[in-house]
Amino acid sequence: MTLKVIGAGFGRTGTLSLTSALDELGLGPCYHMVETREHHEHDTMWLALANGEASDWRPMLNGYVSTVDWPTTYFWKQLAAANPDAKIILTLRDPEAWYRSAAATIFARMLEFEALRADPDAVDPARRRHMEMVNTIVVEKTFGGSLDKDHAIQVFNAHNGDVRRSVPRERLLVYESGEGWEPLCDFLELPAPATPYPKVNTTGDFVSRFPGKR
Repeated sequence: MTLKVIGAGFGRTGTLSLTSALDELGLGPCYHMVETREHHEHDTMWLALANGEASDWRPMLNGYVSTVDWPTTYFWKQLAAANPDAKIILTLRDPEAWYRSAAATIFARMLEFEALRADPDAVDPARRRHMEMVNTIVVEKTFGGSLDKDHAIQVFNAHNGDVRRSVPRERLLVYESGEGWEPLCDFLELPAPATPYPKVNTTGDFVSRFPGKR
């Protein structure tokens, strides 16, 4: 497994749009959280990795050229060390706007799951495994069990600061999707496509996939 691009930004910072952009630039397939829909077995494997019960992410990332979003963002330092030639992209967003989006999407699903998890019949087994993985990596490991606004924004800012300090400048792109193709393609040394930069998975798009059904 050799990765060419590793995303270090949290979910809800334009990661799925970046996934589409990397695919369009020939740097796919790109591993984003949505990949677990097609590979349900990965949920158990990422959970074991996060809990220290496994140490090898290669079975999940075999065949992928790039990664963005959770769960891989949680392991970005390990991935960067194992792929020293890979470029790192830190997707950013205004912290307040990021929290509003995360609270309406990822965090809302986590809180919903927390209310249902005690009932073994409330959630089907495949979704339960997925939500357990997301809850462990995002809520417990990343945010220390609290999705309180001030705390979450503090974690968000601290993470972004750590990435900036940890990665050599020539290896890192700090990027907001509204900047379009130019800075991304300059960093990757690739020509910019003639098509508009992708814009997918808005808050409305995310919410529409969860119409209140269990």
